[in-house]
Amino acid sequence: MSVIAGFLSGLIGGLGLGGGGVLLIYLTVLKDVAHPKAQGINLLFFLPVSLVAVIIYVVKKKIYFKKIWQFIVFGIIGTAGGSYLSSVIKPALLGKFFGGFLIICAIKEIIYVIRLKREKKCGIVKKE
Repeated sequence: MSVIAGFLSGLIGGLGLGGGGVLLIYLTVLKDVAHPKAQGINLLFFLPVSLVAVIIYVVKKKIYFKKIWQFIVFGIIGTAGGSYLSSVIKPALLGKFFGGFLIICAIKEIIYVIRLKREKKCGIVKKE
């Protein structure tokens, strides 16, 4: 089961879709790992995975270096803030926040798909 979770996390992460969610859910729900420890494992897991993805995207010329610097700077600031917050928030509450975040993301995606289907029926969106 760990092999499948690792593969799916890497695949989804390589696509840029947040494979960390898969790995965190697997570690916390199925392996009963505490949320802060699961976050650390997740971050360590994604170092080599993201490095491979970056290399592939650079080779395919899909990374626009002039546009990424603001994301990098604010991503580092957000990472520092998130790391600090995860150290002061109790693991159980942190897990609830994460679960709530996933539910909100799922609802948003469902609404997006419904709107997209509705727009296609009305002829607003071009069919490919």
